[in-house]
Amino acid sequence: MALASLALVSTGAERAGGSAYRAPQGGLVDPAFWRDRSVLLTGHTGFKGAWLSLWLQSLGARVTGFSDGVPTDPSLYELARVGEGMESVQGDVRDHRAVAHAVADAAPEIVIHMAAQSLVRRSFAAPRETFETNVLGTVNVLDAIRVEGRAVRAIVNVTSDKCYENREWEWGYREEDPMGGHDPYSSSKGCAELVTAAFRRSFFSGRSETSPHGARLASVRAGNVIGGGDWGEDRLVPDIMRAALAGEVVRVRNPNSIRPWQHVLNPLSGYLVLAQALCDSPDHACGWNFGPSEQDARPVGWIVERVSELWPGELSWALEDGPHPHEAGYLKLDSSRARARLGWRPPVGLDAALQSIVKWYGALQEGSDMRTLTLGQIETLQYAAAAP
Repeated sequence: MALASLALVSTGAERAGGSAYRAPQGGLVDPAFWRDRSVLLTGHTGFKGAWLSLWLQSLGARVTGFSDGVPTDPSLYELARVGEGMESVQGDVRDHRAVAHAVADAAPEIVIHMAAQSLVRRSFAAPRETFETNVLGTVNVLDAIRVEGRAVRAIVNVTSDKCYENREWEWGYREEDPMGGHDPYSSSKGCAELVTAAFRRSFFSGRSETSPHGARLASVRAGNVIGGGDWGEDRLVPDIMRAALAGEVVRVRNPNSIRPWQHVLNPLSGYLVLAQALCDSPDHACGWNFGPSEQDARPVGWIVERVSELWPGELSWALEDGPHPHEAGYLKLDSSRARARLGWRPPVGLDAALQSIVKWYGALQEGSDMRTLTLGQIETLQYAAAAP
């Protein structure tokens, strides 16, 4: 069944105590929408979650985060003091009672579910943990909203571009393409999409006996996200920057693999715009791709060479000997739906993204205030998104 065709039927999305919200044209993040809005964000201590937490704070949202500790050391969450501007609840998405309590206590209007085991290579070593976190964790979050989330208006479930059955096509995958996954991580994200579709049809179908609060549920798919403050294991840009900071040689596994690289703020802008749109119309309750421009799909080796050119010090790389677990050789998304229906465009091009990353890690090396610098990069993106 084509998951993207499973649109949610609902009534108007009135803000509690106010009139229906009308999404602005042009696919831009609307500060007026987010100001004083209650948001529950799972996975807020991770790389993408920390960036989104800071962005929501800068917009004036009241943010509650739910996460099972900080996943890396160092981390963007700690370096940028992300927790200073929000409420943080420690808990595991695999614990349904903890999730339900968090939803009930936060009473959010918007829920963005990002908590995940997000590493392909780790999923080979810990497949059970991967499926429990990514599949059962999604069930727990959506069921908690079903039971406790009376104020929830919009739910954005973050999966991955790897949820698709990858046939190594030269064209991008569309939202209606089949779910799949060669490895445990990719398969778990395909399963999370099926869970999302089932909950959308069964419980989040508007004001009915099964969904009295009328929440609207969408899933979002993006991949190969890069940016400052990423310290994840077995990820290209963190591996490059760790080597650069230590003055070591970068070890590269698959220099010819092509990936749709994009700055972290690109998909995050899509998630925020989509949440706005969900409060405007139930027609947006489906699956969405948020990928970069066609020209930003580049080989791994190209990324390493370009960062080497931008980094002020010496930086060289060498091929890492195998064997290695299976990794897709070619994978990209078709984001025509987001462009046509939301007016969304990726605001940061690949070269600008790489320049900002080098600036971020260079500033860290110099001892700069990383909260100020990261918020400054978010502000720059907002201006770029509004530019003609």
